[in-house]
Amino acid sequence: MDFHTIKIILGLSVPFLLATLWAVIDAAQKEFGSLRKKVLWMIVAAIPFIGFIIYLIFGFRKEK
Repeated sequence: MDFHTIKIILGLSVPFLLATLWAVIDAAQKEFGSLRKKVLWMIVAAIPFIGFIIYLIFGFRKEK
């Protein structure tokens, strides 16, 4: 792999990684009514590439 390919891969991967970390941390700090729901949302948020999108659409506003 050349340097240009590495830059493209990192340029696409790092934003997804940061968004996933944010979603997991955000889910850990919120109250969802029960520990089971909280853990479920943390697991969903940790799914690579699409987990934070699912959390953002469906779980972000579920805080109680």
